[in-house]
Amino acid sequence: MRDNGWPADRIDTESAHSARIYDYILGGKDYYPADKEAGDAMAHEWPALPVHMRANRDWMHRAVRYLACEAGVRQFLDIGTGIPTSPNLHEIAQAVAPDSRVVYVDNDPIVLTLSQGLLSSTAEGRTAYVEADMRDPAAILGAPELRDTLDLDRPVALTVIAIVHFVLDKDDARGIVSRLMEPLPSGSYLAMSIGTADFAPDEVARVAREYAARNMPMRLRTHAEAEQFFDGLDLVDPGVVQVHKWHPDGTGTERIRDEDIAMYGALARKP
Repeated sequence: MRDNGWPADRIDTESAHSARIYDYILGGKDYYPADKEAGDAMAHEWPALPVHMRANRDWMHRAVRYLACEAGVRQFLDIGTGIPTSPNLHEIAQAVAPDSRVVYVDNDPIVLTLSQGLLSSTAEGRTAYVEADMRDPAAILGAPELRDTLDLDRPVALTVIAIVHFVLDKDDARGIVSRLMEPLPSGSYLAMSIGTADFAPDEVARVAREYAARNMPMRLRTHAEAEQFFDGLDLVDPGVVQVHKWHPDGTGTERIRDEDIAMYGALARKP
């Protein structure tokens, strides 16, 4: 566990936080005892939780490599970035195309404090960080850091990874994603991973209750609901599937059981 001297007036170290739980489960060090307690309790309810979280992280790597290699995307807008865990999105993209540009967005002061790890760009490329809430698309799209880094006349990949299950119906997750995609030009992409209880309903429901008990309510979605995020876009094969089934790369995803994954993943192109 790391102690970075984060400002006490902005960081609640007594309550568990979703980004720090994720960091703990993935073997990171940017968490507090409350996060460890929460992560251990959740993994007790669903022992596959670490497998599930690692599979989501691995899917992000494959999706970004696809966008950079196969789709030729050189600009990325990452919503709900979370605690930097190397390799970060820009490291994946810039390993393929050193001139890639990435804007990270999060509203967590922890991520802001650690954002230097997100800003280690190649000389040819560029990264920037915007502190904003994804529920305010206008603030994100109007941020000077975004406008100075991305050219919205050229294709952009909007990446929304493992975050919409914390956006409740009253906040209109589909509307948020739609508004973020609206100003992006033809040839842009949407990459999303979306929490679901379709494959292990009892176990995932117990994990969701653990999150809710710590003031982190979740909205898990069915396959049909996940597909709705991509309405009007052209899905990349194989469409909306569990993350371990999206373009497996032979590194072990084929051995993961379906019931151990509670996340759909997909990429889609804006016509």
